[in-house]
Amino acid sequence: MTKWTAGDLDRFGDAEELEITTPRADGSPRPWVPIWGVRVGDEFYVRSYRGAGGGWYRRASAEGSARIRAAGLELEVTAEQPGGDTRAAVDAAYREKYARYGATFLKPMLAAQAVDATLRLTPR
Repeated sequence: MTKWTAGDLDRFGDAEELEITTPRADGSPRPWVPIWGVRVGDEFYVRSYRGAGGGWYRRASAEGSARIRAAGLELEVTAEQPGGDTRAAVDAAYREKYARYGATFLKPMLAAQAVDATLRLTPR
């Protein structure tokens, strides 16, 4: 597993929205899906708005990998369940970054369904 470079982590962390894809069985990419992501320290997290039923989330968590792009950068990443007690920090990062969207969009990202569908992404 590779660590984030400061520049890449800044670019993804500052991006308002990123896109994620996972490969089909034949290796070709599925359509890109827009998602929100947040930086917490030297880590980067994403959540599925639809919870564990979200297609990109199911595939990324099962395969342990995905591809993300934002701010002119595209990377292969490892996708894994966050270790330790990260909920409070990730929730706070979502509140801070996306508060201007109001409760309609932010509240579902802080609900149990999305919290349970949180992944930590690390460059491969």
